Amino acid sequence: MSAPTAKGKNLLQGLLLLLVISVFAAGCSSNNTEKSTGAGGAQAAKTITMAWPRDIGPMNPHVYNPSQLLAQSMIYEPLVSYKDGKLVPALAESWTISPDGKVYTFKIRSNVKFSDGTAFNAQMVKKNLDAVLHNKKMHTWLGMIPLIESMDALDDTTFQLTLKEPYYAALYDLAVVRPVRFLGEAGFPEDGDTSKGVKSPIGTGPWVLSEYKKDESATFTPNPNYWGEKPKVDKVVVKVIPDAETRMLSFEKGDVDLIYGEGLISYDAYKELESSGKYVTKLSEPVATRNLVLNTMNPKLADLKVRQALSMGFNKQAMVEGVTLGLEEKADHILPPNLPYANIKVSPVNYDVEQAKALLDEAGWKLPAGSDVREKDGQKLELELMYDKADQTMKAMAETLQAEWAGIGVNLKITGVELTVYIQRRKANEFDMNFYSTFGAPYDPHSFMTAVVQPGYGVSDTLAALTMKAEIDQKIKEAMATTDDKARTELFGSVLTTLQEQSSILPISYIKQMAVYRDDVAEFQFPSNRDEYPLHGIKKK
Repeated sequence: MSAPTAKGKNLLQGLLLLLVISVFAAGCSSNNTEKSTGAGGAQAAKTITMAWPRDIGPMNPHVYNPSQLLAQSMIYEPLVSYKDGKLVPALAESWTISPDGKVYTFKIRSNVKFSDGTAFNAQMVKKNLDAVLHNKKMHTWLGMIPLIESMDALDDTTFQLTLKEPYYAALYDLAVVRPVRFLGEAGFPEDGDTSKGVKSPIGTGPWVLSEYKKDESATFTPNPNYWGEKPKVDKVVVKVIPDAETRMLSFEKGDVDLIYGEGLISYDAYKELESSGKYVTKLSEPVATRNLVLNTMNPKLADLKVRQALSMGFNKQAMVEGVTLGLEEKADHILPPNLPYANIKVSPVNYDVEQAKALLDEAGWKLPAGSDVREKDGQKLELELMYDKADQTMKAMAETLQAEWAGIGVNLKITGVELTVYIQRRKANEFDMNFYSTFGAPYDPHSFMTAVVQPGYGVSDTLAALTMKAEIDQKIKEAMATTDDKARTELFGSVLTTLQEQSSILPISYIKQMAVYRDDVAEFQFPSNRDEYPLHGIKKK
């Protein structure tokens, strides 16, 4: 047989090269098929990646920051949940309340296990609540905590809680994300004092923390022992992205599937993503009210006419539209009316510069010739508005109020301070005005009412000069203790009406949560609880 010619050699080499390429491509195709379908044709893992501004923290269910509510609510569950304005069973499948409103008896679900496979029972309920009460001072903001008289695990599935006095909001307090949620036995430290830390985040919730890189990411996978409806995705990755602009860029690049919450991106960014038409954008119903608190302990603000003048001396609608681009909604109620007991009749305060000026004249604050600031008894009508310097919405609203009130002869000094200073000054009542956001569900209205009664929360002290303050406090105490829902409705309604009429707390806007996600994300729903996150029912197409 003769040797192949040069042309034949080239042809043979070309055929061999094509054969190699075909085999390699087939292997790649097979590998790609395996990646997309998994062994035996199973679907690939479906992952939701979301951005968060900070590390999730140590995941201790019984303490607060730096643990993040987002992740705590994924791992740990309550006895009672809050959904669509109602209290519904969670780890307790039912409960009864004694006629005097003091004794709560819970029937604990018998089929619940912690993520490590150990049993959840009434004894573990008591162990966790004992740990919470061991550090009672840390949790007195929750009205139920200081009222607990005794706790008993009557058997594996019966837990009894006895209060010193009736407190209607006890079940609402049990529905919040922290501190009354439940850690498994193996997660407790040796001395049982969880305030110092936990061994590991073992809960009964639908998710477990399966991978954690501090300040980078946290990966959650379904709890294999979960008693309820299983998650509909295989993995949730929480990426730590501190900068809001970077969060938006990561979303646009496709590195993030979901942006959800309050303030995670700017109003401008939300509008930009909405107008692109590429993504799903949603706003929740009002979750809280952004209010302006006027401190009546300042003699200038003790005068109702001055407070009324300030209330009608700025264009609330224009301010909300300008600062929040219409993403927040002008508020007329101190508490969003979609909350229990908060849907009262109010008379909206209309923007009326001339009436505001007339009220200030009646109050004795006159505008001297050639001056821009009103005076009375040798004093200028000067006030300070304190705000959190890191909150750009507060800053923009403060600047707007400063400009608007200058038009009625009020000199408003605006002072931005660090958050720690902001909190300290509020507790010490060292301010003329500041912004105050209500808590939202399931905290309100009782948490707001507690702030009205108890000093140190930035509300009660500011109302001290009101002639009817003692009457307001008494109505709140009666409403908290009564077992008569109709009576409570009337009492809370009376308190809210009085506060609105006194113009001591000025509603500005209703805060809403934002959600932006890709069209391959499905079945997204805003949760009823402001602090919980919609990751359980969500799907990935």
